[in-house]
Amino acid sequence: MFDKLSARLASVVEGLRGRGRLTDENISDTLRQVRMALLEADVALPVVKTFIDGVKTQVVGQEIHKSLTPGQALIKVIHDELVRVMGEGVRPLNLRAQPPAIVLLAGLQGAGKTTTAAKIALWLKTREKKRVLLVSTDVRRPAALLQLERLGQQLDIDVAPASPADKPLNIALNALAEARRGVYDVLLVDTAGRLHVDEEMMAEVRELAVALNPIETLFVVDSMAGQDAVNAARSFGAALNLTGVVLTKADGDARGGAALSVRQVTGQPILFVGTGEKPDALEAFQPDRMASRILGMGDVLSLVEQVTRQVDRADAEKLARKVASGKDFNLEDLLGQLRQIEQMGGMAALMDKLPAQLAAKAGQMPQGNEKEVRRQIAIICSMTPRERRFPKHIDGSRKRRIASGSGTQVAEINRLLKNFLQMQKMMKSMGKGGLGRMMRSMAGRMPMGRG
Repeated sequence: MFDKLSARLASVVEGLRGRGRLTDENISDTLRQVRMALLEADVALPVVKTFIDGVKTQVVGQEIHKSLTPGQALIKVIHDELVRVMGEGVRPLNLRAQPPAIVLLAGLQGAGKTTTAAKIALWLKTREKKRVLLVSTDVRRPAALLQLERLGQQLDIDVAPASPADKPLNIALNALAEARRGVYDVLLVDTAGRLHVDEEMMAEVRELAVALNPIETLFVVDSMAGQDAVNAARSFGAALNLTGVVLTKADGDARGGAALSVRQVTGQPILFVGTGEKPDALEAFQPDRMASRILGMGDVLSLVEQVTRQVDRADAEKLARKVASGKDFNLEDLLGQLRQIEQMGGMAALMDKLPAQLAAKAGQMPQGNEKEVRRQIAIICSMTPRERRFPKHIDGSRKRRIASGSGTQVAEINRLLKNFLQMQKMMKSMGKGGLGRMMRSMAGRMPMGRG
């Protein structure tokens, strides 16, 4: 999401190489470049001005710690200022109310409100162990009613009945009565959106807010909307008593400005970030981690948490014991790893959380893109169990059969096997003490922590 902004900031820091300290003279040009990078990323102008002033106050005349370069010192200041701008008031979802706690979602059409409603419901069900009832009041778009109903069935979450012939307020009040009868912990209300703000839409959502008195009113905004997101945020902030923001489509090709602007424009904290299309692709907003991603440092902590949730621990331990004992890593093992990559949202989702340098290297690896991962899975699935366990036995005729079965070329089979043999050698080396040597080598190259 922040690729262009990260690249611009990296070039800014590169320009400070060799400087002994940060002065008025060398910082003015640097901050001008930072300002341009933020504006190009669609950050609202008042936010840019406040941000630059905050950075300048901290860095001019700053003595550089002997272990830091001026570039590293500037990155630390920018990181801290990003955390401050995005992070004021960040908190968990507030459900401290007489059940059912009512959460109202508002925003423009296409921002992802319906999907976000299902994601938050799943989050509450799996992480908070809450009993959730979903309802859509979007009678102008009948597909929204059907979409939410299907998502509810898919996730095993109850959805209150709604008909396009009913009034939104009646649908919401009936859902509230059902939530009370059914002793639900939370009622999540998805509202209608438009392609642009209009008074009719605002009147409708205001009527719902007054009648339901929700404990949370969340503004759902598309990360890729740029300045449109900022304008919509102003309109909704004026019409509703917003309590928080949900940033959607943060995995897309967005400039990232919405994340920096919406917090200040609405005056409300970002609570969640949508990071993909899958129902579990929702993260609690962590400003320090988002700042690290903007600066190309990655978000390894979120990656670790995702792996902990989604990777089969028993399988991982079994593979680790196998590697440690020096036994051959085979194609069955590789297939399991590729399927886990798919389960976690694919290589793009994983690389988005890696530091920029590691992500660039990962992108050059044989499994560095989605199509290649799927192709390799197809190839391995076209092999017999014996071929997967003993790939050295795969001769020319077997390769032709595998290529035919997977819809690929023999050259691709050869490439996969060649890359696999290199991986197998690396795994064997790790099993013979190579992992310890590799970690000691990496430790000597690791940059100093933020401190």
